[in-house]
Amino acid sequence: MALPLIKLGLAAAAGYYFYNQYRKSRSPGSTTNASDAVDDIKLRSNATMDEKLDAGVKETFPASDPVSIAQPSETAYEREQRLKRRRSR
Repeated sequence: MALPLIKLGLAAAAGYYFYNQYRKSRSPGSTTNASDAVDDIKLRSNATMDEKLDAGVKETFPASDPVSIAQPSETAYEREQRLKRRRSR
């Protein structure tokens, strides 16, 4: 009675071993280096909207952030500093 259980255990162990070997031999996933995509962004001062959009897409890689080619809005701190400067004039 014990012999079939030993055979089943050996077959399961062999299957587990070969499955792990198969998993290790496959590629580990994406080989893209995100810093390579961001480091090579070169944008002229008079760039077109398409060029700005392309640069924006590269800057968000690989995250899923929305692309923004407009200037960011003023923060509360920046607004406070601007008003302080205006008052001190």
